[in-house]
Amino acid sequence: MKLRKALAVASASVLGLSLAACGGGDSDGSGGGSGDVEGTKGGTLYYLQHFPFEASDPQRIYYGVQLANWRRVFYRGLLAFPMSEDAEVGTTPVPDLATDTGTSSEGGKVWKFTLKDGVKWEDGSDITCEDVQYGTSRVFANDVIIGGPNYTLSYIDVKDYPGPYKATPEQQAAFEDAVSCDGKTITFRFNKPWADFPQAIAGMMMTDPYKKSFDEGEKSQWKVLSNGPYKIEGGKWDKNKGATLVRNDQYDPATDDPEQLRLALPDTIEWQIDPSDTAGELFNDRLIKDAGNDQYAITTARVAPPQFPQITGAVEDRYESVLSPYNSYLVPNHKKITDVNVRKALAVSLNLNGYVKALGGERVGEPGETIVNPGVSGAQDNPAFSEDNDNNGDPEAAKALLAEAGVKTPYPIKLAYSKSPTTDKAMAIVKESWDAAGFKVTLEGLSDTYYDVIAQPDKDVDVMWAGWGADWPSMMTVLPPLFDSRPNISATTCGNDYGCYQSDEFEALIDKAANASDIDEQVGFLQEADAVLGQDYAYMPLEITKFNWLRGSKVTGFATTPASSAYPEIGLIGVQN
Repeated sequence: MKLRKALAVASASVLGLSLAACGGGDSDGSGGGSGDVEGTKGGTLYYLQHFPFEASDPQRIYYGVQLANWRRVFYRGLLAFPMSEDAEVGTTPVPDLATDTGTSSEGGKVWKFTLKDGVKWEDGSDITCEDVQYGTSRVFANDVIIGGPNYTLSYIDVKDYPGPYKATPEQQAAFEDAVSCDGKTITFRFNKPWADFPQAIAGMMMTDPYKKSFDEGEKSQWKVLSNGPYKIEGGKWDKNKGATLVRNDQYDPATDDPEQLRLALPDTIEWQIDPSDTAGELFNDRLIKDAGNDQYAITTARVAPPQFPQITGAVEDRYESVLSPYNSYLVPNHKKITDVNVRKALAVSLNLNGYVKALGGERVGEPGETIVNPGVSGAQDNPAFSEDNDNNGDPEAAKALLAEAGVKTPYPIKLAYSKSPTTDKAMAIVKESWDAAGFKVTLEGLSDTYYDVIAQPDKDVDVMWAGWGADWPSMMTVLPPLFDSRPNISATTCGNDYGCYQSDEFEALIDKAANASDIDEQVGFLQEADAVLGQDYAYMPLEITKFNWLRGSKVTGFATTPASSAYPEIGLIGVQN
């Protein structure tokens, strides 16, 4: 799987990466979040966004904030996550276009869903099983439909299928056997069990319906055919400006569960994009002032640390700080640091508390004890990083480990990270703690491209910063993408396995998890796999990122939910009329 930009973004945004991410809801889905006035229908919400999306085509969408928000306004899927702040409720899929959450058989290798009656596209045509089948097929055309998640490619039981644009009749027939229609019922046949498939399709848009007659392949990148409560005036998203969202008169709330999935309170949403470097901070300056239309505004831009002193009095009443689904971590280059005691010495001497303080303190993050975010099913502290560890760093213990390794000290380390004034300060703390332990650290701040550099197998770097979050609340979307060498490592790249880590023991546990037909069994194997990573010091946890949000004084129902990836939950938000 390619690096999910939204994921890296959220934890990376503190570290200065120019990427993106998502947000909120209340515990019972009633829409009265954050103690605000209960929302009513009507008015205009202003959505201020400081970065461009990469597409408006559902099968190409991979930004977390876009997946979360557009599931509420434009694109309904078979299933969806509800607008609940409760962690268990908010990560349990509920029916959306489907009549129920699916029926599985053959140990999780076959899943069936039946579409509801009366669901329509904005052009008035019915959404059919064939639309779901066609949408699912588009992901296979990864030379045309690029940028989105592609998990289905390794699960759907079809070989050598190039997608609907280039398939021969025989290839298309083979796909339609694997993903078949019988009236309103669609059946997915997989080559191995997919125990958390309902979570996958609730969180991603890989199996969302797409109308074949609307499809123009590459030219569909910015087209939108809505089946949700809003549509775009003019039908096309402007990458660098956004769009005006108005009500979709073909959307029938009777086919939906508005209280759980999308209240759709504003009559109009003015979605405004400003991709300039200073837009994020300027948006929050405007929300602090709270004048004019900004009283009715929310933003994707997190409050910057220099703005924290202004969050007082009435402004603080419009401020939220929440733990995000995103973690950052350090990963050793296993091609260079081959002795586990050297890797352990790095982990033992890391002054994590000082690092988090340098980033901005408890407002921007808290120390992590594993690479798996606490919002992910089965997350637990990794013993390698949580036992007998106060997160202040122990240079003397590290010196003993280096002596045991028999390496010459000071041991040279090149540490790569995404450069910014804040990250320079934070990484200086890491350098100070490692230098005191017997290392000699050179900081390599990269200010141009980043992930493509650290993915190179022959990189001249010893340790790298990275950020990640789950594509849906499963460790299967964390540990295998980051540490399974088989899909990652080649002669030209280590993929998302930036440290080029390889472990037969780890990969055997990943295979057991992938073939588990029961979620609890799968989680158990993945917890064991994380413990193996800890024993090998394949990574070092850094912070669990926090998000800091401001809103206008006339915004109602503001909350964040697991489904919104801790970004503002647009499905609950309204404005005072």
